[in-house]
Amino acid sequence: MSERNRGKSENCCISHKFVDAASKNPHQIAVIQASGLTARRIRSESAEPSVYDGDKCFTFAELSSSIESLTSRLLRILSDDDSQEAGSDVVYMPKVVALYMPPSVEYIISVFSVLRCGEAFLPLDPSWPRERVLSLISSSNVSLVIALERSHWLVETKVCPVLLFSMDEKLSEETGCSSFVWPCKKQRQRKFCYLMYTSGSTGKPKGVCGTEQGLLNRFVWMQELYPVVGEQRLAFKTSVGFIDHLQEFLGAILNSTPLIIPPFTLLKENMTPIIDFLEVYSISRLLAVPSMIRAILPTLQHRGHNKLQSSLKLVVLSGEPFPVSLWDSLHSLLPETCFLNLYGSTEVSGDCTYFDCSGLPRLLKTEEIGSVPIGKPISNCKVLLFGDEDKPYEGEICVGGLCISQGYMHSSIESQGYVKLHNNKSLCNHLTNDCGSELYYRTGDYGRQLSSGDLIFIGRRDRTVKLNGKRMALEEIETTLELNPDVAEAVVLLSRDEKELASLKAFLVLNKESNSGEGIIFSIRNWMSEKLPTVMIPNHFLLVESLPLTASGKVNYEALARLKCPKPLAQDMMHSNGTNSLLQTIKKAICDALVVKEVLDDDDFFAIGGDSLAAAHLSHSLGIDMRLIYQFRSPSRLLICLSEKEGKLREDTQHNTTQKLDHKTESQNGNGLVSRTVPRHSGVTSSPTPSGMQCEKNNSPKRLKIDSEIFSPKTKEKKSWDSGFSQTQCAFSRCNKVYSPNSCSNEEANQENWSVEIPRNQMVSMQEIWKVHMESCVDASPLVVLKDSKTYLFIGSHSRKYSCIDAKSGSIYWETTLEGRVEGSAMVVGDFSQVVVGCYKGKLYFLDFSTGSLCWTFQACGEIKCQPVVDASSQLIWCGSHDHTLYALDYRSQRCVYKLQCGGSIFASPLIDEGHSLLYVASTSGRVIAVSIEDLPFHTLWLLDLEAPIFGSLCITPTSRSVICCLVDGQVIAMSMSGTIIWRYRTGGPIFAGPCMSHVLPSQVLVCCRNGSVYSLEPVLSSCIVYLLLSTVIYLVQEAFVFQALKPDVR
Repeated sequence: MSERNRGKSENCCISHKFVDAASKNPHQIAVIQASGLTARRIRSESAEPSVYDGDKCFTFAELSSSIESLTSRLLRILSDDDSQEAGSDVVYMPKVVALYMPPSVEYIISVFSVLRCGEAFLPLDPSWPRERVLSLISSSNVSLVIALERSHWLVETKVCPVLLFSMDEKLSEETGCSSFVWPCKKQRQRKFCYLMYTSGSTGKPKGVCGTEQGLLNRFVWMQELYPVVGEQRLAFKTSVGFIDHLQEFLGAILNSTPLIIPPFTLLKENMTPIIDFLEVYSISRLLAVPSMIRAILPTLQHRGHNKLQSSLKLVVLSGEPFPVSLWDSLHSLLPETCFLNLYGSTEVSGDCTYFDCSGLPRLLKTEEIGSVPIGKPISNCKVLLFGDEDKPYEGEICVGGLCISQGYMHSSIESQGYVKLHNNKSLCNHLTNDCGSELYYRTGDYGRQLSSGDLIFIGRRDRTVKLNGKRMALEEIETTLELNPDVAEAVVLLSRDEKELASLKAFLVLNKESNSGEGIIFSIRNWMSEKLPTVMIPNHFLLVESLPLTASGKVNYEALARLKCPKPLAQDMMHSNGTNSLLQTIKKAICDALVVKEVLDDDDFFAIGGDSLAAAHLSHSLGIDMRLIYQFRSPSRLLICLSEKEGKLREDTQHNTTQKLDHKTESQNGNGLVSRTVPRHSGVTSSPTPSGMQCEKNNSPKRLKIDSEIFSPKTKEKKSWDSGFSQTQCAFSRCNKVYSPNSCSNEEANQENWSVEIPRNQMVSMQEIWKVHMESCVDASPLVVLKDSKTYLFIGSHSRKYSCIDAKSGSIYWETTLEGRVEGSAMVVGDFSQVVVGCYKGKLYFLDFSTGSLCWTFQACGEIKCQPVVDASSQLIWCGSHDHTLYALDYRSQRCVYKLQCGGSIFASPLIDEGHSLLYVASTSGRVIAVSIEDLPFHTLWLLDLEAPIFGSLCITPTSRSVICCLVDGQVIAMSMSGTIIWRYRTGGPIFAGPCMSHVLPSQVLVCCRNGSVYSLEPVLSSCIVYLLLSTVIYLVQEAFVFQALKPDVR
C-alpha cells in the first residue's frame, strides 16, 4: 500500500481500525450469537440490543482479549518458517491460514488474529463437500487450519496442522503480540491478506488474492456515504464462501455496532425464518442477493404491515441482476427503507459500483430498463467500457483502482483477466511500468452507459454465470461431471423460465456400458454432492444419445437449450377427469412443501424454490420415492409418472377385485354416504360419534405375502390380529414399539418392539375390514392402545382432524379438530388417561383419552412433527420441535420443566434408555445429544455432530445398548453409550426412516432406504448386509385402513 493511500493513520490497516473501535466502549456488546428464533423471555431489559435466553454475548473487551491471545498463539505456531522475510522486494508472500468454520464469533476473532499476524486467511465453508475442502487446502499451500472443536475429521486427515479453537474454552491470557510489529509498520508489505476461490473456466477453482486496501476502501466508502449512526444492529448471515460476508461483519465491528449472528443451520434449511430473525433482533441493515429477497417476498406480502418497516433502514443487494419489478414490490412494502444495488466480484474486493434506488423513479421516466442500473464507481475505483470504437457507450466492464486484487494464486497478474489500459481505453503494449497506463480487471460482464452516466448490466459472452449470487463457470461443472465413471460427455446450461427463475440443466451422454435406468440420475446427483457445493449441482439432468454439433464440429448450445420435455402428453392428461383429482393432490402437496399459494401445471419444483428438504417433505406427503421428484419435476410430469404406475397397479389387482375402493366413509348398509361436520372453534373441538356408525366392509381382497404365527395352516376361520391381548393394557405405534404401565421394571415399561415368530411356509390373504376417510394426507403412523378389553386406534391427518377409532369395527369414538395439520404420531401418558399429539402450528395437545376433550396445550415456537415419548420413571413427556428445542413436560402440573437446544429441527422422536436413565435426541443438523435424565437438573453427557441431517428416530441394540442412527445421506452409524462411533455402513440411497430391531433377532438392524431396498445389518465392528429386499410400491393414502387376515394358503 503506498504512502498516499496510508495517509490517515486511522485508515492504515484493519487491525488499527479494530483497536480504535473496541476502545470506544469496551464493555458494549459487540457480537450476539443467537441460539434460535424461539419466543424466549428477554434476559435483561436494559440490554442493548435485546438479548434472549440461550444467546451468547461477547463484548468488545472480550473480543480484544481473545484476538490478543489467539494472535500470540498463531505467532508461535507460524514463526518456524521465516522465508517471508527473505529477499529485497517491497512485498512478501504471506502464509495462508485456512478458517474452517461458519459465520460465528470464532470466525471473526480468527480473521482479525490472522490479519494482526501479517498473514492471509482462506475462508472454508463447512457445508462444502470434504473433497473440495481438502483440494483447496492442498492447492493453497495452507500452513495451518483453524477449526471449531467439533471439526475432528480435519485432524484425522493430517493434510496440514489443525488448531481447534472455541470461545467455550477461555483462552489463556497472552501479551506477546502487543510488542510485535504491526503489519502496517513493516518495511515490507504482504502481497495479499485473504484468499478466496471462485469458479474457473479451466475446470478448476481460481484463488483470488485480495488486498487489505481493497477491503478498507469499500468500508470507508460505505461509512462516508451511508454511515452507521445511532442505535443500529447489523447481521452476519452470509456464508463465508461469498466475498460479501467480509463487509457484513467489518461494517459492524469497525463501527462499534452490535452484530447479530443467526444459527448456521437455521437459514440453510429454509430462508423464510430470516424475516423472523430480522424482526426479533430489529436488524437495521441487510445484505442479500435478489434471489433470496424474491424467495421471502411472498411471506412479506402475506404478513402485510410488519416490524421491518420501522427497523430496517438499508437493504444492500448484489451478486446478480436486480429486476425493477422486484424493487417495485419491495418499495411498496418498505417505503422508508433505502435500497442500494451494488456491482462487483471477488477480484474487485466485492463491490466497485453502486446505484441508490431512490433515484430510480426519476430514471424510469427517461429510460426503458428491466433491471436496476449498477450505477457509478465507488470512491477510488475506475470503471471503463472496453469495446468497439463505434460503440463508445457499450462494452466489457473493466475495473481499476484500489479495489482490484493481486491476481490469482499461482498465476501472474497479467495472465488471466487483467490488462493495462491507457486513458483513451487503448491497450498498453509497453514493457515498462512508467508508460502512464493503469492496471484493470476485465470482468467478462458487458454493460451500457445510460444518459444519466449510470451503467447497466447487459450480459456476458462467455460461459460464466451467476446463480443465487454465486459466480460459477459452467466448464467447471462439466469437467466434474465427466469425471463420473458413468458419464462420457456433459454439457451444462443456465436456463430461465417465464418467471425469470434460473436453474442449471445438465445434458449427459452415458458410457455404453452404463445402465440408463431410473437410478442413474440419482446416483450421479449423489456423486456430485460430494464434489461440488450444492449451488453448483444441476437442477435438471437430461440423458441424450449424443450432443448436437454445429457445422464446425462444436457443441450446438442453442439446439440443446431448445430441448424440452414433451408437453402434448401432459396436456392430454390434464383433460382426463380421472387424473384431475390426482393432479390437484400433487399441486396442493407442492404448495404445502414450498409454502406458496399457487403452483402451475408445468412449474419446475426446484426452480420455484424447492430443495432437498422440500423434496423430502413432498415425497413424504405423497408417499412416493424422492427420486421421482428429481426426475419428474413438474406437477404434470409427476402426474404422468404416477398415473402410469397406478394403471399398472390397477391391472394387477383387477383379477382379484370386483369393487372399487371409495374415498368416503360409507354406512355399513350401503344406503349412501354419511357426512359429518365437525365445528372448528379456536383451539380444539371434539365431536363424539354414535358407536353404531360403521364403515362398509369391502370384499375385494388383494393377495399379499404375509406370515404370522397367529395363522395356523389347520384353521379355516378368520382370526383377529389382536388375539391374546384381551386382558392386556399397553400401547404400540411406529416400529411396533410398546409401552405398558403395568410392567414390573423400567426396562419392560418401554419395550423395544412387539414381535411375533414368522413361519416361512405359508401364504395368506388379507381382507379390508373397514376404512375411515381422513379428508387429507395421512402423514403419521397410528397409535394403537389396548385398554379395558378394547382396542383403540388414534390417527390424524393434514385435514387437522384427529380421531379415536375402534380398531376392531371402525366405529369412531370421538373426533377433534386441531389448529394445524398432524404430521407426527401420538403417545399416551403414563396412566393412559390422556393422549398427547402435536400439530404443525407448534401446539402439543393433551386430550382426554375417553372423550377427546382438551386437558392442556403446550405452545412451542415451531412445528411439531415428531412423536412424543413418555419416561416411565418420572412420567415426563419428552417432545421435540421444529424450533430446534427439546422439551420435557409435566402433564400433571401442566408446565415445562426442562428444554434443550439441539442445533436443528427435531423430526425424530427422542429415545429413552430407561435402565440407564439416558435420553438420546437427534436433529436435522446431524447432531446427536445424550442427556442424563436421572434427576433434575438434567444435563448433557455428550453430543456428536455427524455429516448429514437425521430424520428417522434412533434405536438401541438390546444387548450392547449401542445407539443406531440413520443419516439422510445413506449412512447407518452405531454409537456407544459414551458417544464414540463403533461402526458405520453406507447404503445405496437416502434414509428418512429410523432403524428397526427385534428381540427375536437381536443381532440384526433393519433399515429402509429410498433406493427401494431394505437392508439388514449385523451391529458388530464390521457391519455386513444379511439380505437386501427391493420394492417399488407407491401409495397415496388418505384413509385409515385395517386389514383382516383370511385363511392361510400353504404353499
